[in-house]
Amino acid sequence: QVQLVESGGGLVQAGGSLRLSCAASRSIERGNTMGWYRQAPGNERELVAGITSGGSTNYADSVKGRFTISRDNAKNTVYLQMNSLKSEDTGIYYCNIVLRSASGYRYGDYWGQGTQVTVSS
Repeated sequence: QVQLVESGGGLVQAGGSLRLSCAASRSIERGNTMGWYRQAPGNERELVAGITSGGSTNYADSVKGRFTISRDNAKNTVYLQMNSLKSEDTGIYYCNIVLRSASGYRYGDYWGQGTQVTVSS
């Protein structure tokens, strides 16, 4: 089992920046994909950005060029740097980790408790 703890959310004006952190309770060096998702009121949870153990990244079209996901395996932590924030970025941001074996078998899927990001216009 993996516990994920997010931090770094808050209230920011449009155009500002925030950095979210997600600390895992075990090593994240191998065999996983980590991601940040967000959920706005009345909307479904959506993928914002993901990063594999090898460092490959992917982003939602709405955040490309503004958000950057990164990981520090030594600290078991994933980050989401959010720049040029817009009011539509408001929501609860959740950290997720999917664990896979060397053969690709998916054997774990865990979520953090979420952190609120509010962007005022």
